[in-house]
Parts: sequence; structure tokens; C-alpha cells
Amino acid sequence: MSGPRHLVLIGLMGAGKTTVGRCCANELGRGFVDTDELVCANAGMTIPEIFESEGEQRFRARERAALADAVAAPEALVIACGGGAMADPANRRAVADTYVVWLDAPPEVLARRVEGDGLGSRPLLAAGPTTATLTRLADARRDAYTAAADSVVVTADRSVESVVADVLRRFEAASP
Repeated sequence: MSGPRHLVLIGLMGAGKTTVGRCCANELGRGFVDTDELVCANAGMTIPEIFESEGEQRFRARERAALADAVAAPEALVIACGGGAMADPANRRAVADTYVVWLDAPPEVLARRVEGDGLGSRPLLAAGPTTATLTRLADARRDAYTAAADSVVVTADRSVESVVADVLRRFEAASP
């Protein structure tokens, strides 16, 4: 399988972007970049540490730079974006020439997934109950995800293998 464009995965935390992205990269024989991991590596801090010491606005600036770097890579990659990345119009412009798949699931499904991760690693969930917060984030980000996405793949009640196959089928169909 091949295609010259980057495959970019977007969606809320817990949607499966990193897990599905790693599998897609493996199947395509491409490198994988998780923009959250890139931000942390460049900052030398975890996301909670960045939020605490620099604030969300500085985190978003770091996220914008990480995504711009990933998209500028000469080799075709699979890129998993942070959940809030598409809220920034500059990030939506950065992925305009890629193939973007929105991994979507209902907030209650996402809540079950992220609660096992330890909520301390997710600063935006510190503000309140997980399902309520994820519902609010879903509502706030829906238009941005819609604007950025070439395709939507629902991940609820599906195996990783099934989601990966669906994403790759769509990507290959859209690749020149």
C-alpha cells in the first residue's frame, strides 16, 4: 500500500488516534508521528507540565509548530494530531493537502477509554466529570473536525484491526 500524501488522524482524546495511527503506519510501511509526543520531546516536559508551567496557549503554539514540522516532512507519514489541534485554523490549513480521517466515538465511550489512562495525564479533564467534559469538547470541536476531515470513521464497539482496515481502505481509495 502506498500513497504520496500524509495520512492524518484527528478526533477527541480516547478516539484511538495513536493506537490506530501506529498500526496504519506499520501496514503502510511509513513513519508515525504523534504530535503530542513531538511536543513533549521538543519541550522536555509532559503535557501536564507544559499546561502547568506555560499554560494552554503556549501548549497550543508548541502543538502548531509540531504539526507544521510533521506535515513538512519529505517522506509520507501517518500523523496523529492532539485532540484540540483542529480548533486552530492554522492547523486545519496545514493538513489541507493531506488525507484527514476523523476517528469518532460517543463521549461515554471515550470516557471509559481515557479513565484507564489516568486522568492526571490529560489536563483538560481535570476540570470536571469525564463524560460531561468530553461532551463539551465534542460540541466545541465538531465544526473544526468536520471542516478538516476528508472521512469519518466511528471507532466505538469496533476492534482496532477493523478500524485500521476501514481507515486504510478509505485512504487508499483517495490516494492518487
